[in-house]
Amino acid sequence: MLPSSDGQRGRPFRNHRQVVEGIAYRYRCGIAWRDLPEQFGPWQTVWKRHRRFAADGVWDRIHAVLLTQADAAGEIDWTVSVDSTINRAHQHGTNLPRNTGGLPELQETLDRA
Repeated sequence: MLPSSDGQRGRPFRNHRQVVEGIAYRYRCGIAWRDLPEQFGPWQTVWKRHRRFAADGVWDRIHAVLLTQADAAGEIDWTVSVDSTINRAHQHGTNLPRNTGGLPELQETLDRA
């Protein structure tokens, strides 16, 4: 599913497995690109390949194929459960005016007192 460097100018691609492992390692550990261990090759190569694949839509195509295969095998449970207790918003999290039930004139005079 990964593109080949055959027929392109320049150097052939470094081993895809090594580069993809480097990308996964970077996201798994949450480190900067420059901090990748040397076993994945030069960090610039890993970064450039990730950027190129993202721009070309390679990651999206791989995700779509893997999702289709997993769904066909029945390995995906599409049930979604949303619990309202985790979807609360602060009273200021809305753009609606706050109605306290009193008349505006009474509230204004109370504020001045």
